[in-house]
Amino acid sequence: MPPLDELVRPERVHRSLYTDRDVFTREMERVFGGTWTYLAHESEIPQPNDFVRRRMGLRPVVVTRDKNGQVHGLLNRCTHRGATVCRVDAGNAPRFVCPYHNWTFDNTGKLAGVPLRRGYGPGFDTSALDLGRLRVESYRGFVFGALDAALPPLEEHLGHAARLIDQWLDRWPGGRIVVRHGSHRLTYRGNWKLALDNSADGYHPGFSHASLLRMRKDRYGGGVDMQWTLGDVDAGLQTVTDLGNGHTFLDQRAEIDSYWAQSAPMPGEQSYEALLRERLGDEAAAAALEVAVGSGMNLNIFPNLLIIGNQIQVVEPYDVDDTHLVWYATSLEAPDLPSEITALRMRLQEDFPSFGEPDDLANFEECHAGLTIPEMEWVVTHRHLDTGRETRDEHGHLTGPVSDELPIRAFWARWKELMGSTTKLAAL
Repeated sequence: MPPLDELVRPERVHRSLYTDRDVFTREMERVFGGTWTYLAHESEIPQPNDFVRRRMGLRPVVVTRDKNGQVHGLLNRCTHRGATVCRVDAGNAPRFVCPYHNWTFDNTGKLAGVPLRRGYGPGFDTSALDLGRLRVESYRGFVFGALDAALPPLEEHLGHAARLIDQWLDRWPGGRIVVRHGSHRLTYRGNWKLALDNSADGYHPGFSHASLLRMRKDRYGGGVDMQWTLGDVDAGLQTVTDLGNGHTFLDQRAEIDSYWAQSAPMPGEQSYEALLRERLGDEAAAAALEVAVGSGMNLNIFPNLLIIGNQIQVVEPYDVDDTHLVWYATSLEAPDLPSEITALRMRLQEDFPSFGEPDDLANFEECHAGLTIPEMEWVVTHRHLDTGRETRDEHGHLTGPVSDELPIRAFWARWKELMGSTTKLAAL
């Protein structure tokens, strides 16, 4: 592969970085194996011995909670002949039995049993045959895994993105996010980085999602979600920010007077609103309804976690041109929050993955098809690079207008650092 400085520049990126299978293979090793990667949310494994099956790049992984409540990340690969030991997406089990030869491992990864063990002779040492263990840390319920023993602690890696996670979580005092309500799994025939290029792109919605916006406006009138994307978006107050370490942020909140009043339509909304206002009074009902809908935040945690509105999206690469996007629905639990808020959140979280994300997937597939043309080498990434619109915010982070391609440049800068590094693997 040519030197990365020739392929990734502030103003452009070479097309081969999306289409070359050798690049993809190296990414799975150095990007997903060289930094903290999001795995799961602790609320998905609430009870002792709960587990979920996930991926870390191409590596099959199991996230478990042992009998004492500790969370573990295990490589889903029997140390005998290589078969996966966990073959269901979620469940509760104190141990995993490999279906091939029945080698058994407890949910901390320790090898607990080998059938007909005497066949390996008196010198058989099982201490080196536990499942591979990830380094696991959690921030406010978000579980990340790593292979690199030299990485800084997770919170240091997150930096200011951790403060934005706090803001996302703390919209209702004492509220607790729960990620246990199913998911939308969508796929597209294109490179995984196309989703990251799009994740903080305020330039495309007014064009890509125009039919959705027209339908909402014609049917429901003005003031519904995403109408801000029509017209000159750079004349507004919304911004994008480079948070460092590849993390980026699209902030819509400055232009949202009322989340409820500006939300997308959802089934039963008038009935629920009337019920809550009658039961709680206008002021308390209005406060509760505000957290039923999106947060006005698109927070992107490099390389695979996107927090969008009230949902969590995870990017799962399968091949250089095969990507899965998983949207996880969330609810908010608090003793003083009406249960109707959960119903409203569930209805709204059906909206964009069903009606908006298909527009994005079509674009990703057509981008990938176009990027296979060898005679046209470059992707343009310099919007607002030299217009004088970028400034430093109060935290020192570079910030630009909402259509700035700053987030793309931030992603590629971190990508280049990792692709040029040599990962130091933790002892497994």
